[in-house]
Amino acid sequence: MTTLPEIPAVSVALVRGGRVLLVERGRAPSQGLYAFPGGKVEPGETLEEAARRELAEETTLHARVYRRVRTILIEGAHTSHPVDYRLTVFAADYIGGEAVAGDDAASAAFYSLEQMRGMPLADSVFEVAEELLGDDRPARDKLSGEKIS
Repeated sequence: MTTLPEIPAVSVALVRGGRVLLVERGRAPSQGLYAFPGGKVEPGETLEEAARRELAEETTLHARVYRRVRTILIEGAHTSHPVDYRLTVFAADYIGGEAVAGDDAASAAFYSLEQMRGMPLADSVFEVAEELLGDDRPARDKLSGEKIS
């Protein structure tokens, strides 16, 4: 078994009024899939700094109180660019503004779980969104503390 290079990446699950922010990926390899805004961590950045930058670049939005939700290994052995990504997913508090697609996002908007059921989603997006939106407790209460799996 060959070990592939591992690249750190981040994404941000931002909740507003019973909906979660998703971007439609505009470039390969995930073109056409909906996911949380995010991308690779740049040299010298902390994970949280990268999450803040990616959210702003892809949606023009800013957030506060970033909390790690989970870490996911995205294996790339069967892709044209074989690397693994270690994706750290953050939840963050929405502070205002409207999402505008930028960088490699084709669109950016807030979606309910019901809307998401019929959308082409990147792996684990629905599971994280369901955890954030699944019942009446505020998202902050559902993900208090660091839950990394």
